[in-house]
Amino acid sequence: MGNFVQHISDRVTIIASDRLWLEDAAVQQTKTTAELPGMQQVVGLPDLHPGRGYPVGAAFFSVDRFYPALVGNDIGCGMALWQTDIVAGKAKLDKIDKQLANLDEVIGADEWDALQRFDPELMGRVDILSTLLSSVGLDSAQLRSLGTIGRGNHFAELQVIDHVECAEVLAQTKLNSKCLQLLVHSGSRGLGEAILRSHVDTFSHAGLPEAGPDASGYLAQHAAALQYAELNRALIAARIFHRLRCTGELVLDVNHNTVMPACIAGQHGWLHRKGATPSDQGLVILPGSRDDYSYLIEPVEINGPLSLHSLAHGAGRKWSRTDCKGRLIKLATPSQLSRTSMGGRVICHDRALIYEEAPQAYKNVDSVLGSLVGAGLARIIYRSKPVLTYKTRGECC
Repeated sequence: MGNFVQHISDRVTIIASDRLWLEDAAVQQTKTTAELPGMQQVVGLPDLHPGRGYPVGAAFFSVDRFYPALVGNDIGCGMALWQTDIVAGKAKLDKIDKQLANLDEVIGADEWDALQRFDPELMGRVDILSTLLSSVGLDSAQLRSLGTIGRGNHFAELQVIDHVECAEVLAQTKLNSKCLQLLVHSGSRGLGEAILRSHVDTFSHAGLPEAGPDASGYLAQHAAALQYAELNRALIAARIFHRLRCTGELVLDVNHNTVMPACIAGQHGWLHRKGATPSDQGLVILPGSRDDYSYLIEPVEINGPLSLHSLAHGAGRKWSRTDCKGRLIKLATPSQLSRTSMGGRVICHDRALIYEEAPQAYKNVDSVLGSLVGAGLARIIYRSKPVLTYKTRGECC
């Protein structure tokens, strides 16, 4: 494990091979965060990269107080994976592209009626969430965005398994290598942003003592945002299944941006994850870029304490968003970036976003995976490749 675990200080650990490139700014943010009052341990994962003041791709354990700013403005951002009944060999991208139409638009009355017939439980979940939002002082108008993916690195992607590493574990799941899987990456949309903005306006970045009404108030809103994010992913999937006239079974759903009570090395405190996948909730997905493989991996729970029970949540950015277009505009057109070397398709009609989310802007997912496996934190179950990735139908110009 030694070559994949870097102990920077008594509070800071980086999970990365000696050969994996990490930005100095990301490592410095990790060190700075470790100095916050009450912070006991910080772990940077192989997809570590700089964020707005705090690193992304990291886990943080504090005692006596917690830090909403470490969770960020997309509380509950995460990934859910479904098994569909679309036979991989019969999937026609032109037809799927047309059937998907525009997923950016909010769900209208007619579509709600159709989704209710498709899955009668959805409207009940919306009603429960609406009541919850009101009870914790949040604007129920945020419900309007339910079922939409959002921008940035969010997406919905049809994938196909192309290599199985552990057939025994795969056989214990609902997954079928002959049919497509759907991966949805999205979060709490504007709700999480409103929660963070309200908190920072009142408390800045000082964090909250764990006892008292301020902490309880934030945690109640945090719980509502998690429920929102999980329902949002379910609605995105339901819209896709309805439009493609297929079925889907949920395999996993994990959140990447959270703060939760935890006991680490005998200490009771708060485990924050910012762009980090929990390794104590079963199988997880490690996605690559739109032109790279994704992996289903099994956490090695016995080694979980090494990484604060967290794993990388993706390949991790290599370039900043502001640099991407300048680096790539002479090398590839938006049309070229909408087709992948693996024969897949990317639906992204936003000219700026398709450059910002280009495969070249991300690390190679195999290098990130190699560090997790090398550190003894995960085992590979299968590898999959992207078939069709939906980002946005927004205007490209």
